[in-house]
Amino acid sequence: MGIVVERVSKQFGDFKAVDQVDLEIETGSLVALLGPSGSGKSTLLRIIAGLETPDSGRILLTGQDATQQKVQDRNIGFVFQHYALFKHMTVRQNIAFGLDIRRMPRPKVKRRVEELLELVHLSGLGNRYPSQLSGGQRQRVALARALAVEPKVLLLDEPFGALDAKVRKDLRVWLRRLHDEVHVTTVFVTHDQEEAMEVADEIVVMNHGRVEQVGTPAEVYDHPASPFVMSFIGPVNVLPSTSRLFQTNGIESAHPEMFLRPHDVVIELQPDETTVPARISRLIHLGWEVQAELTLDDSQVVTAHLSRDRFDTLQLEPQQRVYVKPKGAKAFPLFYSI
Repeated sequence: MGIVVERVSKQFGDFKAVDQVDLEIETGSLVALLGPSGSGKSTLLRIIAGLETPDSGRILLTGQDATQQKVQDRNIGFVFQHYALFKHMTVRQNIAFGLDIRRMPRPKVKRRVEELLELVHLSGLGNRYPSQLSGGQRQRVALARALAVEPKVLLLDEPFGALDAKVRKDLRVWLRRLHDEVHVTTVFVTHDQEEAMEVADEIVVMNHGRVEQVGTPAEVYDHPASPFVMSFIGPVNVLPSTSRLFQTNGIESAHPEMFLRPHDVVIELQPDETTVPARISRLIHLGWEVQAELTLDDSQVVTAHLSRDRFDTLQLEPQQRVYVKPKGAKAFPLFYSI
């Protein structure tokens, strides 16, 4: 086992940042800690790194109790959101920093730095300074510096948060490929659901300091464990269980609310016994799909996602009268406010 978190709690004043968290992360896996601001994900990452000490519980790294270990003794690589590169050092010097601190022989340092420059696709830029690099390139230097000391664990705190959307997208793909090459146990913090779904082997969904669910991207999306997980991982319509949309299709629940994914809303041009009437309030073209905002006759608003092919077939227009039905909906055993 790479990382084991046992009953870990951490409180700052009256605020309970991490609350009795249990978590196991397999050696060599790439795991995302996902949640909104204040959910405890960054605090948990810092506890694993040794930058924070838990009030209770313990941390095991590769089977050894590391709860009281100093940061420098944990053999962990840490990458921050804002790079934290040394501005007065070249790319090579930044990458070599940890190796120089360990007094590694110069020929070995040089060889390792060149290997890492090639690994992060920055060969030829070793003599530049951070100010001469793009944001994406600087973040790759930060990753190379963290990997230089061959850590047992790599921790990344919102590593792409300071970058624009296109660069973030490119670096996600790059990080996944990099991990597949180096296989170091990696944990990264993000509030971006798409980022977690695209990159991680497993997602840990956190809320109010607790773990709501752990699973593969497919598991947490298709089989959410709570209303919070379903509402946080991907878009969702929340409707009264008494809605005619469900009753017409024989979908019943004793719970007050039902959760319906936009891609599970079917739009038809002609009515039948399973549909209810609606009017298209707005159409939003998202490139790969079209989002339709629908108003039912009882004034409830429903969002539907259609593929471009389906949209082109239906030839929908704003204010058009259409007929809708759900392909499926979900209720939860215990309802709580989200």
